[in-house]
Amino acid sequence: MKKKSFGIIGNPIAHSLSPILHNYWFKKYNIEANYSLLNVTEENLKSVINKIKDKELNGINVTLPYKQKIIPLIGKLVNDAQHTNSVNTIFLNNDNVVIGENTDVFGLQAAYLKGIINAENKKALVIGAGGVSSSVIFSLEKSKIKNISIINRTYEKSLFLKKKFNFLNVLEWKFLKEEISKFDIIINATSLGLKEGNDFDFNFENVKDNLIYIDTIYNPLETKTLKYLKENKIKTFNGLEMFIHQGQKSFYLWNKINPEIDDELIALLISKLQ
Repeated sequence: MKKKSFGIIGNPIAHSLSPILHNYWFKKYNIEANYSLLNVTEENLKSVINKIKDKELNGINVTLPYKQKIIPLIGKLVNDAQHTNSVNTIFLNNDNVVIGENTDVFGLQAAYLKGIINAENKKALVIGAGGVSSSVIFSLEKSKIKNISIINRTYEKSLFLKKKFNFLNVLEWKFLKEEISKFDIIINATSLGLKEGNDFDFNFENVKDNLIYIDTIYNPLETKTLKYLKENKIKTFNGLEMFIHQGQKSFYLWNKINPEIDDELIALLISKLQ
């Protein structure tokens, strides 16, 4: 039987732990398959979809900046991908149709949002209007949080998201430092803090004592902002748990096995981030 082939496309993707995650599960469940980083330019997105159609690739994950850009090439969007217009998991169904699904919404809910008490009374701020932001907004909405604001360096991108989610309050980036004091939940959905990248140019000093701060970044495990808040006794979450849960759902969609998130896997992933 031919070995199955999976991978992830994005730019940059060198920091991605997806191959570690999925290859661990392939080994655990004795699946003849391999998962690798696929260096693909925007011009070559069509060739990747053709490889899925020709069954050279059995499935791919999609990360920034292709979560929306790949949509015109996909045969059908399903479930959360329809609501967010953002795709991170692609596969061929039994009718040979290329399917685009979104497992980021599940990842965020499963990792952080399920346990929030009195969610409907919370005020949430999403920082960033890029590829993962629509998934963040939709997962907050699914978690019964009604008061959601967005702030982004490019104001027009926020307005574009407001067309899809008309309940959004759109804030201006220049007021970010003072606006953070008004929220119960803040989610960083930008690349600020990513390893080798830029970070916020101020400390999150004037936040609520009972703030929940979630960073969608997992490499590094602690961004400068997350570390600062943690040291000031603010409840924080990095992006690792969300990453694992979204990968768990992708794995299930491809293999019809719901893989276990065990201590050995978590230790392995953390060791790669040291």
